Formats: sequence, structure tokens, C-alpha cells
Amino acid sequence: MTYRRVFSESNRLQAQLHHMVPGGAHTYARGDDQYPDDMAPILVRGSGARVWDADGNCYVEYGIGLRSVTLGHGYRPVVDAAYAAMVDGMNFSRSTTTEIAAAEDFLALVPSADMVKFAKNGSDVTTAAIRLARGATGRDRVAICSHPFFSVDDWFIGTTDMSAGIPDCAYADNPRFIYNDLESLRAVFNEYPGEIAAVILEAATATAEPAPGFLEGVRQLCDRHGTVLVFDEMITGFRWSEHGAQSVYGVTPDLSCWGKAMGNGFPISALAGSRDLMELGGLNTDADRVFLLSTTHGPETASLAAFRAVVAAYRDTDPVAAMESAGRRLAEGVNAVSAEYGVAESLSVIGRPSCLIFVTCGPDGAPSQEYRTLFLQEIIERGVLGQSFVISAAHSDEDVDATIEAVRGALPTYSRALEAGSVDGFLRGRPVAPALRRSAAPRRLPG
Repeated sequence: MTYRRVFSESNRLQAQLHHMVPGGAHTYARGDDQYPDDMAPILVRGSGARVWDADGNCYVEYGIGLRSVTLGHGYRPVVDAAYAAMVDGMNFSRSTTTEIAAAEDFLALVPSADMVKFAKNGSDVTTAAIRLARGATGRDRVAICSHPFFSVDDWFIGTTDMSAGIPDCAYADNPRFIYNDLESLRAVFNEYPGEIAAVILEAATATAEPAPGFLEGVRQLCDRHGTVLVFDEMITGFRWSEHGAQSVYGVTPDLSCWGKAMGNGFPISALAGSRDLMELGGLNTDADRVFLLSTTHGPETASLAAFRAVVAAYRDTDPVAAMESAGRRLAEGVNAVSAEYGVAESLSVIGRPSCLIFVTCGPDGAPSQEYRTLFLQEIIERGVLGQSFVISAAHSDEDVDATIEAVRGALPTYSRALEAGSVDGFLRGRPVAPALRRSAAPRRLPG
């Protein structure tokens, strides 16, 4: 069967977005440069694990809100809770009982935390954690783990390729260390004795579990050097466990930063931690106060109510088990099809079942943007949308089966391109490019 989906309305709307919005999207990872040329759907609605675009095309969606949706689009208990809060008013000049109830719910989920403060996005709270650590220790340097993203703010983005507009002094003092390499962190402490305010890392990633003793060693080094340990739980929270990766691996950070799936797509994040640190941003301290978090929309009631409904869903059902089960079935199915076509060394699904990625390699066996784009081109044509295979609890057996069949349909083209040694003649446009890169090339807009 020949697949040729129509994207004319999506392409028209994408051009309009580029005229009004820098980059054509409000998140770089959502940009059309992350998708094959002229095949970046503009979405209209979603339900469960399915989404529909402006041209009427339907897709099984993965990545699902940049990992922020674990219960599925339009999950009624969350929507109903948010609506009930909205009709009573969303933002007030004083604190609300909803804030109290949401804080109680959060602290019951994360017993290692004494206090919590809500915000709207992950960068709010990771930057607040760094500021708090600096205020508590009187030091400036931050040891940053070799993970791809922590914040849009200068202290982190300055360390990436997309550092234009950021003075060196904002990030140059922040050394890097390597995940699962305790010696690399020990070397940082040895190079900058008494200077490290915080160590920040993800306890685990989709493709990397902590090596035996690694997290415990990080905890011990931070304790020995009087350094604040910060866990980024943006992805692990509510995917590894609603209690966070800290509960899975049994290592307690001083501060932890949460977001994404907290609200099943509603905008909410949280900074949580020990009372002695968190109170430095409060009124129960004689020290100079840290300007921790002060946001107009942090206590907005709809998102707090959505969070409380998410907590209830995790209490009454088991979304993590559902994601793990569906993810295992998807990975096994795709990898079996890949082996059937003899391309298992070039195309595979790896990672934690609740947070899967696909690896696309070229003829040389190295990961390839060109072959990644070809794979995306072929599965989008067959009704699967996503830069990964990150799943939700709403993905049904039917959704997983449809995805496996889409991959089956994509592999003949992928296999022929491998045999040819090039995507030339198979890829219809330019390859995708990393979201964080120094220049607009190779996906600069024409003209």
C-alpha cells in the first residue's frame, strides 16, 4: 500500500507560526525541525493515546506531551477536577485551601521532603534549587551531571551549544561530571575544594540505571563536602514511581525538582526538600532570605486541582504498572519485527518500559539523524507520531498493535536505504537536527 498523508493545512499553519513565533513553536523540542520536512502535524485535539491534526489525520502519539501525560489526553477525573476549580476562580490575592490540600498530598507522596513550593515549569524549580543551595552554602559553583537538560536559565543553557546572549560569567564556574562515574565527581570536588554549592543530576534516565553504589557515593561525597544534593525528578517522577526515583533507589536528596506528569499535562512543577534548606526562602529564619520562588501563577487553582486528581488516580489505580506492561509489549514487538527484517542492529527500542526510545543507526552502525528522519517519515505516514516511544497508561493493546504494524510497514524502506548505504532517494526532505544547536542550519527557513 502506498501511503501519502496530506499535510497541506498543517504546513500552512506551520508557516503562519514561523511568522509569529520564533522557531515556529513554544518549545524547541516541539519544533518542526524535529520532524521530516513538511510532515510536522499541527494538532487539533487528543483523546487517550490518540491525536488528530488540522488535516484530519489520526495518530497514536508517543512522547505524549514531552512526557507530561501519563494518564492519557482528556483524562476525565483530571479535567473535571480542574474545571470545578476554575468555576470558583483560578487566581486570588491570598493563599487558598487548595494550596494546603495540594501540599499535603505532595508531602504524603514524598515523605523525604519536609516542605514544598509549587511553580509552573521545570526550569522555575531547578533554578530555585540552585539559588537555595548557593544561599545555604555561600558558594557559587554547581557540579552539573552530563544529562542533556536541566533548565532554560543561564546557569545551565550557557553550558550548551545554544549559549548566545549569555555571558561567560553566568555558567563558566559550573563544572560537569559523568553519570555513573563517581570518580569524575570526586575529581570535581578535588579540583574545587570547598567551592561546590550543589550537585544536580537525574537519579536515572530512560537508558541508564544507576550503577551499584553510584547514588550512594554521590550522597556521601555531598555530605563530606557540605554540598547540597539535588535530584531532577522531572521525568522519573510519576514514571518510575509517584514517589520519585529517590524511593526506587533508596537515596534521599536534599532537594528534588518535579514537574511534567504531576498535572497530566496541566502546567505545574514543584521544589521539595528539607526544612532547614527550604525555610531559607521563608519567614522562619534569621539568615539573609533567599528569593526562592514568587510566581503569579504558581498557586493557580486549576493546575493544583489537576495535580490532586493525578494523585488520586495513582492511589486508586496503577498507571506505572500499566505503562511498564504496555512498554514491554511494544519494545518486544518492535524489536521482533526489526529482527524479522534483519535490521535489529540498526533499529531497536531500548530503555525503561515506561520511557522507551528508538535507536536508528546507519550502515556504519552509528546513530544517524538521516536514518532517524527516514524512520519518522515512514511511521508518521502510517499513523504513529512521536520522537520516541514514551508511552502512557492510556495506550491500549490496539494502540500498541497499530504501532508495531506501522513499524512493520516502515522497515522495507528503511532496510533498502541501509542496503543502498544512503537515504538519498528514500528521504523526501532534509534530516532532523538537534533541538539545542548553535545555528539554525541545517534546518534554516528559506529566504
